[in-house]
Amino acid sequence: MKLATYKDGSRDGQLVVVSRDLTGAHFANGIATRLQQVLDDWNFMAPQLEELSTGLNHGRLRHAFNFDPKLCMAPLPRAYQWADGSAYLAHVERVRRARGAEMPESFQRDPLMYQGGSDDFLGAEQPARFASEAMGIDFEAELAVVTGDVAQGASPEQALEGVRLLMLANDWTLRNLVPAELAKGFGFLQSKPSTAFSPVAVTPDELGEAWQRGRVHLSLQTMWNGRKVGLLESGPEMQFHFGQLIAHLAKTRAVRAGSIVGSGTVANADASRGYSCIAEKRALEMIEQPGAEPKTAFMRFGDTVRIEMKGRDGQSVFGAIDQEVQSLADSGD
Repeated sequence: MKLATYKDGSRDGQLVVVSRDLTGAHFANGIATRLQQVLDDWNFMAPQLEELSTGLNHGRLRHAFNFDPKLCMAPLPRAYQWADGSAYLAHVERVRRARGAEMPESFQRDPLMYQGGSDDFLGAEQPARFASEAMGIDFEAELAVVTGDVAQGASPEQALEGVRLLMLANDWTLRNLVPAELAKGFGFLQSKPSTAFSPVAVTPDELGEAWQRGRVHLSLQTMWNGRKVGLLESGPEMQFHFGQLIAHLAKTRAVRAGSIVGSGTVANADASRGYSCIAEKRALEMIEQPGAEPKTAFMRFGDTVRIEMKGRDGQSVFGAIDQEVQSLADSGD
């Protein structure tokens, strides 16, 4: 099934079930009003939502309406936890090589992960507002999962059973703030503003054969100002699958229902497939011309980014993240 959250003036929005082709929707308030309710009582509520989804997909629901992604908040508008990994080592290796750093051997077996803010996510078509272009505004196209409860010390196989939903993510990064923060030895904070998610979250079964052993074997497309800059294969080069990422998070704590775990920037060893973040493009330029400044600038106010994944039938799976970068000074916030 496919689920979304419509704006209703509240912090947590209104849960809706969305048709497989993303054209129709139906409110789920006869079952649950918020997605977190469903995650907390998945075994009881999910079958009821599945039944509603089946009715919607077969055109049997009288009160169905046209689905509008502009009305969507993030599927889970605020979460108990947002932890982002870096499972695509081609990305890690390039960014490190550009600054003259080798990749430690441990990165092959121990995932990188940071905890980001989870109290205020952005909807798929909500503008991303920043105080200054000088911060180095960069998009990051990723995949993410929403979990159920996962026990402390769970194995990767056990952790994979905890995957409830999948989404796309745009993990915004303010690149020019990163070096000073990391130099403090305490990790990201200011350089990681609110993350945006796709309008729709889907259960793994919606992906069919594309969902294999904790990886999504489909192409992730990124467009910057209307120009395609990346069409990356998200499955084969994901070093750590989602079960491994969740198990890494659960090593020293229980992971509770409603936690979100990200894949990190999707990247391929074949650079001709493009990029999912500007930092990687700049890293490639620095590797090609050592000592030269990168040619590609970060985003400016008015720029747009669109992130989307299509299934093997050519239809959008999650809907698109389609955002404009805006000045905080012009927002009235």
